[in-house]
Amino acid sequence: MLKNLPLKFDKIWGYEIWFASTHPNGCQKELKDFVKGDYPLLGKVIQANEALSIQVHPDDDFAGTVEHCRGKNECWYILEAQPGAKLVYGIDENIGDEEIKSAVKDGTLEKYLKYVEVKKGDLVYIPAGTVHAIGGGLRLLEIQQSSDITYRLYDYNRGRECHVEKAVKCLNRKIPEKIMQLTDTFECPYFSLEKINMEKNQNVKAVCAKKSDNPGNYVLFFVAEGNFTVNGKTFFTEESFTAFPGEELNIEVLSETGSIIKIVCKTEC
Repeated sequence: MLKNLPLKFDKIWGYEIWFASTHPNGCQKELKDFVKGDYPLLGKVIQANEALSIQVHPDDDFAGTVEHCRGKNECWYILEAQPGAKLVYGIDENIGDEEIKSAVKDGTLEKYLKYVEVKKGDLVYIPAGTVHAIGGGLRLLEIQQSSDITYRLYDYNRGRECHVEKAVKCLNRKIPEKIMQLTDTFECPYFSLEKINMEKNQNVKAVCAKKSDNPGNYVLFFVAEGNFTVNGKTFFTEESFTAFPGEELNIEVLSETGSIIKIVCKTEC
């Protein structure tokens, strides 16, 4: 297994930590060498001190045609949330394209957005095309396709470039899925997350997927809470590692309780 060495990117709203990435905009050479190629997922920790822009990500078809890259389906697991912290999660399904453009132009888009309050342990799936934004006062784990395509629909007049035409073209008005607590396993077409909860002196043995040289079959593990040893190596909260396909792991929790999230890619390239 490989202990991941994260990269930090400061933002006007806080910062991102890319803990597992072979993407050109933030490539961990050690990880790319370890998986022998392009890993299809990207793992981040996002600290949002202020609200992020209102965004839309394209799906594989749109991104492949227009941007010549993967699309961006993603999910968020809430690590910390201040009381009352909210997300933008969807838009009024009855609003038309021209109404959206006008609302962006005259600064009234917010009245069409759907907001939801979240708490620690919530999991939010963001399919490509969903209007979304992270609110201030949140720290979260983000698992996504390895893509850095973001279309800003609205940015609270902060002076950054917006991509209204592209965002509207790939927007999906379907009502998003309900927010859930990640108690065991979540699956979508691109990845799965399994939360492994442990108590002190408990050991868990894990075998990582099938043996294969394909980069997509390597498995990510993220320490959501607590301290652990894995095959004799110590890992603390928010540290992560990547395991070989077929590798056997002996996991032991050192703290009173702890949880590790196992992240499996469901596409090979």
